[in-house]
Amino acid sequence: MADESAEVFDDLYLGFRAGGAARKRRRGEELTAEEEEAISRWERLSTTRKVIAIGSFSVGTFGLGFAAGGVLFGRRKK
Repeated sequence: MADESAEVFDDLYLGFRAGGAARKRRRGEELTAEEEEAISRWERLSTTRKVIAIGSFSVGTFGLGFAAGGVLFGRRKK
């Protein structure tokens, strides 16, 4: 189980790196070898693993925002 969760974090980090490199590519900037490799590895990653990585990030972000919103805007009982 711990090994699987580490893979999700690795996939998520790879997605961030590939996303940044793709942005640089769209702007016409030169990519480093490391950025090219990140894009290549992300493209080779299975759709299932991409969905799990992106979904985990989305659920985590929503959960964090929901918790912070509850703390900041929650009504206090008297």
